[in-house]
Amino acid sequence: MIVEILINALILLASLLILDKSSDWTIINSVKVAEITGFGKTTIGFILVAFSTSLPEMCVSIFAVLGQGTVDVAVGNAIGSNIVNVCLTLGICFLIVALKKTKGTPLMPSMAKEEIGSLYFGLFVASIIPMTLLYVGFATRIVGIVLLAIFVFYLYQLSRVRNIKEESALGKEKENLKKYVLLTVLGAIGVVASAYFLINSASFIALAIGVPPVVIGATVISFGTSMPELAISVDAVKKGHTDLALSNIVGSCFINITCILGITLAASPLSVDMTGFSNLVMFSIITNLFLWYFLSSERISWREGAVLLFMYAIFLVMSFGGYRT
Repeated sequence: MIVEILINALILLASLLILDKSSDWTIINSVKVAEITGFGKTTIGFILVAFSTSLPEMCVSIFAVLGQGTVDVAVGNAIGSNIVNVCLTLGICFLIVALKKTKGTPLMPSMAKEEIGSLYFGLFVASIIPMTLLYVGFATRIVGIVLLAIFVFYLYQLSRVRNIKEESALGKEKENLKKYVLLTVLGAIGVVASAYFLINSASFIALAIGVPPVVIGATVISFGTSMPELAISVDAVKKGHTDLALSNIVGSCFINITCILGITLAASPLSVDMTGFSNLVMFSIITNLFLWYFLSSERISWREGAVLLFMYAIFLVMSFGGYRT
């Protein structure tokens, strides 16, 4: 049994590394496709980049439901990833910004009104949907279809805003559009393959050591699948694009709750009892409220980053300590 656990641990580690590289490949080339086709920065950060970085969560959730039947892992992963994104990723990003500036760094009005609106709308949806499901007590396929409809509708709304560049500005990049599309698809295939091995090895380890699936989904797998968001957001902040990092994270939270959770529920043959996720949902709502407050203050410092990282530490203690036998 120990040998099997070690082998699966190695598979898990290799899958996470491949998943990270594949997602990065997908993101880089999908952004190039977006620039050539003329979609604005809001759409790139909130939908395209966020959707690319959310591919691991999506694949893990799909394989969890269809392959293993562990819907608890899928739901816990979708909600838990939002906590990782807001607390850990933005916590690190805010500290990096604070180190680069001695005083509080302004977030707005450098961002356009529609960009600010997208951030607030994404946080609102990522908060109100889990809270509603927790109040109702269960979620069915119909709920999943409604969530997917919300995702498609807002995707359509954002895609209507385009900024076509001049031919001279694009240069020869326009000729490479097909190549970038192909590389994006290949990167997505790598994500799918690594996610399959990830869920298999993680489920085996969870079963072997007696950890409940909801904890594995909300912590270990959520951290692993959130690695692309962490890498992209930190890189964006280092290059001075704090707004891109914010739109990436909030967009990922929106996609996790609408698209990924929607697919999970639509693919599950049975209704899901949401009462088992009460602590997870409430913690997610609290973190979103903190981020909402930080955005409304329009400035960030090391205090905001420290608060978010402290909340992530509390989340880890609460997750593992609450299920200790």
